[in-house]
Amino acid sequence: MMTQNNIYLEVYHKLLTHFGHQEWWPGESPFEVIVGAVLTQNTSWCNVSKAICNLKEAGLLNYDSFKMLSVDEIASYIRPSGYYNLKAKRLRNLLDMIEQLYFGDLDLFLSDSLGSGRNNLLSVKGVGPETADSILLYACQQPTFVIDTYTHRVFSRHQLVDEETDYDSMQDLFLSKLPEDVELFNEYHALIVRVAAKYCKKSKPLCSECPLQGVND
Repeated sequence: MMTQNNIYLEVYHKLLTHFGHQEWWPGESPFEVIVGAVLTQNTSWCNVSKAICNLKEAGLLNYDSFKMLSVDEIASYIRPSGYYNLKAKRLRNLLDMIEQLYFGDLDLFLSDSLGSGRNNLLSVKGVGPETADSILLYACQQPTFVIDTYTHRVFSRHQLVDEETDYDSMQDLFLSKLPEDVELFNEYHALIVRVAAKYCKKSKPLCSECPLQGVND
């Protein structure tokens, strides 16, 4: 049995050994990551990729061009992502926040401190902790850990967190157990998503084949 002091790092190394490096986030620029973080809400990455392609083909996947679009125009390009009208409003809200609080300077937003950037992101209607932390980690390169349903599923099934653990408590746990390292946080979250999708499925999990079999027994 692993000791509680190092189990989070050992889980990471087990997953890394099994799956290898995931090279997340699949975005060519920080702005593409920001857009993708909103589009991926409640949909698969396959659908997000189609929306991203639409924007790229139109030459709109850059901040200066995108910020000129209306909500309806944004919605027309991101239809494949699902909930496109709602997501268009959320993207517009995010752009307006950058315009108002960072003088329309994307680089100023990207270089803001973790605490300030997170507070400002969470002030945007439609941006919750998971989306905010995805933007902060993958676009802004800030050392924050992204918690999602996969993280909760994997770690609660191994009795490493309680079923009722909330987002902030679970994030605090990871941050307290791991060295502050952007690359590690990036890789770890990607690996958790991978093991959840392949083995730790919502129904009919493949426990006997999972690389985390026996963890915390």
